[in-house]
Amino acid sequence: MIKVGLLGAGRIAGVHATAISSNPGSTLAAVSDYIPENAEKLAAAYGSTARTTEEIIADDSIDAVLIATSTDTHSDLIEQATAAGKAVLCEKPVDLSLERARACQKNAAANGKPVMIGFNRRFDPNFAALKSALDAGEVGKPEMLAITSYDPAPPSIAYIKVSGGLFRDMMIHDFDMANFIMGEAPVTVSAVGSCLVDPEIGAAGDVDTAAVTLTYADGKIATIRNTRRAGYGDQRVEIQGSEGMLQVGNLVENLMVKSTAAGVTSAKPVLFFLERYMPAYAAEWNAFVEAYKSGSQMPVTLEDGVAALAMAEAATRSAKSGQPVRLSDV
Repeated sequence: MIKVGLLGAGRIAGVHATAISSNPGSTLAAVSDYIPENAEKLAAAYGSTARTTEEIIADDSIDAVLIATSTDTHSDLIEQATAAGKAVLCEKPVDLSLERARACQKNAAANGKPVMIGFNRRFDPNFAALKSALDAGEVGKPEMLAITSYDPAPPSIAYIKVSGGLFRDMMIHDFDMANFIMGEAPVTVSAVGSCLVDPEIGAAGDVDTAAVTLTYADGKIATIRNTRRAGYGDQRVEIQGSEGMLQVGNLVENLMVKSTAAGVTSAKPVLFFLERYMPAYAAEWNAFVEAYKSGSQMPVTLEDGVAALAMAEAATRSAKSGQPVRLSDV
């Protein structure tokens, strides 16, 4: 049984607490948060105890930590936890600074403990099925990838100000999905971004609507589209191959279709990412537990996290300059 310390007690930590407690191979040993009352409340809900982050990391009886704290703490906590002999699953991104993330990658490797980065969408059953079919050659050689990720509404301006920007905070999931599906990183990143949803987002130095084109060494192309405002929700992936196409559409709230003289209607997509990707979070934790127990490589590595962050950095530079950015220059 893996004893797990959960660092952070916010919204996403609650999802992870459920995954940890639901897995027969793991138990939630302790919870910490910079607001002690939040840690106490979450711990009580799962029959655990609230402790400080320092106490959790120093406790030799705790085997692993799941880091669900603010992004500016991720690199430090990864290093501290691995130095203390613990395995780590850390929410994305590794850091807001690519330089700091690379230093963390080097330091964690020296500590010799496994680290997994929380790109949960790789574990979505439908996206995973698309990847398996592509790798099996069912539509031939991949040629064009299209990823659509539209959120139903933007987060608070307070969050926007500390998020690192849309490319590092939101689209980083899609950068990782592109790497996962294509099996390699692109050569160039071209990005455009606008503030069309809320002028306060622009005043905070961010964009809320963006599109990115990725080009690959052999000529493959990938496009990614994000918006912070799509009241219907939209999460889709499409890959065109030399012998066909694979598509994953939206998950809908129910499968009922109503047909009348007035027209044909169906349910809207599942809106919020926590609901849309709940099965993926559970599968992600299951994969972490299996890799830990077997001693095999984590399915999403710290290297993967740094690679996605490098693409986010390239996209940020491209959107500002109006020019494509070679990933090797980042």
